Amino acid sequence: MAVTATRSDYKLPQVTAGFWGLKIAATTLGETGGDLLAQTLHLGYAAASVLFLGVFAVSLLAQLRARRFRPALYWTVIAATSTAGTTISDLLNRGPGDGTSTDGGLGYGGGAAVLIAGLAIVFMIWKLSGQTYDVCAITSVRGEILYWSAILLSNTLGTSVGDYLSDSSGLGYWGSAALIATVMAVILAAHYVTRISGVLLFWMAFVLTRPLGATVGDLLSKSHVKGGLGFGTWGTSIVLLLILVVGVGLQHNRRRTVAEAERVRDLDSIG
Repeated sequence: MAVTATRSDYKLPQVTAGFWGLKIAATTLGETGGDLLAQTLHLGYAAASVLFLGVFAVSLLAQLRARRFRPALYWTVIAATSTAGTTISDLLNRGPGDGTSTDGGLGYGGGAAVLIAGLAIVFMIWKLSGQTYDVCAITSVRGEILYWSAILLSNTLGTSVGDYLSDSSGLGYWGSAALIATVMAVILAAHYVTRISGVLLFWMAFVLTRPLGATVGDLLSKSHVKGGLGFGTWGTSIVLLLILVVGVGLQHNRRRTVAEAERVRDLDSIG
């Protein structure tokens, strides 16, 4: 007899307003957290990237071995991809140091080209593998690996886009954040008023949350002289971490409620 998977059997979260709120908080934390280690604490982009990739690898292994969706674990991996994406992007664009010069790196254009190519390859492999792009239906380990590979690369690419808009386009932090938020609002409207694939719109919005997080993170943490609000990487990171912890706690409670409701329903069907 075939067994139908219930919502609690999935290892990835439902895509809700709460999901997007936590995703933006996590990507913003990734920007300020990455800058905290690489710049504020002078660890440098190369060393910080190695550290964050290590955290990503360990947390991803735990996520792959988990049998069900565990909010704290899932968002730990997301935060790890965001912080690693920040420092890897800066490493590609600026070189291994902790400064803001692009002399030691590929620059925004070169770094973005490498990352776009990498992301395109991941999606091509994904398509050829026969795994679904629909994140609400991913249940296999192979599908999860492709999912997390795409997230790591998209977060890294998003950092480059956000940094370019903030630093080199002339828009500044406010203008860049407003531009990306407007594009995301258009995508949201398209979801409700057009027949464009919901999966395609999801990935478009998902990729854009990273440059939004990068610009908002810089807006909050950079000094007034640089056009920011001057809260610093320490203060901004702590507040964002608290927001993420509260959100994950709420998601955990909701998951338990859903699992209990499914258990009661199954018992009733047996009876």
